[in-house]
Amino acid sequence: MQDERDLILRAQAYEPGAFAEIYERYYQGIYNYIFYRVTDDPLAEDLAAEVFVKALEAIDTYTFRGVPFSAWLYRIANNLVTDHFRRRPRHNHLPLEETQIATDDNPNDMLERGFTQRELQNALGLLTDEQQQVVILKFVDGLSNLEVAQILGKTEGAIKSLQHRALASLGRVLEDFAHGGI
Repeated sequence: MQDERDLILRAQAYEPGAFAEIYERYYQGIYNYIFYRVTDDPLAEDLAAEVFVKALEAIDTYTFRGVPFSAWLYRIANNLVTDHFRRRPRHNHLPLEETQIATDDNPNDMLERGFTQRELQNALGLLTDEQQQVVILKFVDGLSNLEVAQILGKTEGAIKSLQHRALASLGRVLEDFAHGGI
């Protein structure tokens, strides 16, 4: 954490190379998060680049609050994705029942069952925004419940509950895909 703090302080002092190091350290995770939400590579690249432009423009306003710097970047990314979808509403969003039962507890197991990345992305697109975020941050980016909670500004308990509901819904959608539905 001290290493991260020193890096941010160097970036805030406009030290050459400090922001480049931030970009190299966090770009892939931010890109992955955005890509799994928008499912379009060029758009994900553009939005990820915009995250770092906005971060650079506002780096001097960043304050340390006991959460990882990446949480700030993910919030910027989430806001950009939300703004993108507000400008271009999705027409394929179907509400899912919160009580649906999952057949698998882990999206990686679903991959092993032969679902394509496109099917998984389509299934993710049918989850609520919060459910999408939890699944992507937890299973794509490999973050802990605590890290996800810090990024989303929620408690760990709320993240566990969201994760459970998201996986239940995701399992139901993927079962429908497997049986030729949706």
